[in-house]
Amino acid sequence: MNSSTDNVMLAADRCGVLAIDLGALGENYRRLAKNVAPAALAAVVKADAYGLGAVQVSQRLYQEGCRTFFVAHFIEAVQLRPSLPQDAAIYVLNGLQPGNEERAAAIGVVPLLNSIGQIKAWSQTAGRVGRTLEAALQVDSGMSRLGLSPDEVCELLVNPGLISNIEVTTLVSHLACADEPANPASARQLAAFRAISTAFPTLPVSLANSGGIFLGGEFHGSLARPGIALYGGAPVSDRDNPMLPVVRLEVPVIQTRTVPPGTQIGYGGTFTAKTSIRLATIAAGYADGLPRSLSGRGALYFEGQRLPIAGRVSMDSITVDISALAEGALDLGTPVEVVGKHQTLEMMAADADTISYEILTRLGHRYQRRYI
Repeated sequence: MNSSTDNVMLAADRCGVLAIDLGALGENYRRLAKNVAPAALAAVVKADAYGLGAVQVSQRLYQEGCRTFFVAHFIEAVQLRPSLPQDAAIYVLNGLQPGNEERAAAIGVVPLLNSIGQIKAWSQTAGRVGRTLEAALQVDSGMSRLGLSPDEVCELLVNPGLISNIEVTTLVSHLACADEPANPASARQLAAFRAISTAFPTLPVSLANSGGIFLGGEFHGSLARPGIALYGGAPVSDRDNPMLPVVRLEVPVIQTRTVPPGTQIGYGGTFTAKTSIRLATIAAGYADGLPRSLSGRGALYFEGQRLPIAGRVSMDSITVDISALAEGALDLGTPVEVVGKHQTLEMMAADADTISYEILTRLGHRYQRRYI
């Protein structure tokens, strides 16, 4: 990947190489599975597996023993279903929009039912197709985003016939602050979820996301649902990342130059050279998922040397100050590290004033994805 021939060919073909280490992905799954045992471990593969390829990621995790996968939207389930054996369950976190129910039933997709309206629609679909349909019930334990409200839970308990055609597989809720272990919100949500679950004593329960796994066994329930931790992101904010890095992004140089003092660089001339400096421009920008908010704050790396971003991030390019490198160290096609050994997802996210989730899911499709 680092030969000069490959670099020149890449510059003419793609704007960078996004290497995805499926071996590290598998090891992360094994580590998390060991942590939550005897609970089962699912995989959240929404947003194209956080931008890394839902088909490739899910197939590798299936090899590791994963049999339960979560996506956000029905269209993601439609796209993923043909790639996995039928014993793999695909759950749709957002549930189903009206009109998608019969197709979901036909291909064996399992919705999370987030409202009485979704429950009624799924039950009616079961009646039309003449068989019981599986679903999970999602309840709101304090995040106020998705799930049955307390009033809707009461309505369901008063009218159990609402789910007479539905085989409920799991009771689900979602933690809002699990990445902050000291935040008391998680304990409050656990207590609320436990109170709700007493009304459904036979149902397996699922509460823990990536951060929730590291809050302790009381959060694990019957099924944990990690996302970012599988992909190498730090699951919690106050300790070293226990996960292996899965992604490496390198982007080639498309031009180098030396500019004299007083030269303005990039859109708006927001950066002015105070001395004579050497610059390199690389072949990716905010259209490729590198946030514009990195302008004047972030950096790229070459052989461990930090290369500050000079001026604004453009749509298709970024200019960096390479004065700290030896003359001639970078040339046309030389790959520069965007994410990798010297710059983690969390480091880039901090510079961009965002989170690692956003960095991962925004990585564009002009990169050449290489699965290791």
